[in-house]
Amino acid sequence: MKQSPLRYYLVAAAVIVVDQLVKYLTHTQMLMGPAGEIPVFGDWFKLHYTLNPGMAFGVELGSVYGKLILTTFRLFAMVGIGYYLWLLWKRHAPAGLLWCGGLILGGAIGNLIDSLFYGFLYNNAPFGAPMRAFYGQVIDMFYLDLWQGTLPHSWPIIGGKSIALWPIFNVADAAIFCGVVFILLNQNRFFPHGHVAVEGEERTTAPAPTQVTST
Repeated sequence: MKQSPLRYYLVAAAVIVVDQLVKYLTHTQMLMGPAGEIPVFGDWFKLHYTLNPGMAFGVELGSVYGKLILTTFRLFAMVGIGYYLWLLWKRHAPAGLLWCGGLILGGAIGNLIDSLFYGFLYNNAPFGAPMRAFYGQVIDMFYLDLWQGTLPHSWPIIGGKSIALWPIFNVADAAIFCGVVFILLNQNRFFPHGHVAVEGEERTTAPAPTQVTST
């Protein structure tokens, strides 16, 4: 009997709830920046409240409407990921792939909520934003302080810049990262060559027989 895909969407819902709860506690219980840092394990794992106005690693689109474009893209991406997860279930994709899809969907929605609503819920839209909706900044708090330094000045373009080895991230980022990495590590199992799923059946494609002609 074919089981419901609801369980995989519940994984996404669980990621969203945990992500938003942690962000709420970070916003209400911590000071922003280094002054509010809380050591967790030694000096390498800390809680550090910061805002990310753009994408991963703080990358931003150039214009004043860049954030609007990014948030709109995230909105369409969420719908696409949600539909693709259902499509994978319908085609009897491996359960591990579906669990990963749930993690990725939950992470995508978690960060989308920040962009859509935090501009007016937490008043954290960047200075000069044309509106607060769609311009909210993502709240990050987990900081792996493994290495920080200055890149060699001889390196082109990025030489002389001060960087940290790891960015500060949140629960949604971690869910997306884990889902993507697990898929990459299990590509051969999740996407076996020579197998095609067709309306509830998996059939193995075989090479066409070679025609032998007599001479």
